[in-house]
Amino acid sequence: MIIYNVTINIDDSVHDQWLTWIHEKHIPEMLQLGKFTEAKMVKVLVEEEMGGATYSIQFLTESKAMLERYYNEDAPRMREEGLKLFGDKMLAFRTELELLKQYTLS
Repeated sequence: MIIYNVTINIDDSVHDQWLTWIHEKHIPEMLQLGKFTEAKMVKVLVEEEMGGATYSIQFLTESKAMLERYYNEDAPRMREEGLKLFGDKMLAFRTELELLKQYTLS
């Protein structure tokens, strides 16, 4: 299992608009691509010096090959709308993670 993690800092001036967009449009569209099986969104609780709010969105996919398909077929288009809407009010960086084992309390 591969986790495509997108960490985003969003300026307070567009926070509410961004939150609506991410919940109602962007995440559902990412899942509808058929390349990700699940998405989780968390708020980062550490306050950044630059201000704003920081979130991490984790998209789960079956393999590195499927993530590569996303990069090649969809990523530019999916990133474009956020840039158009929020420009320099949104700072994002992306990390690829491999889930090795999941532990739960039984």
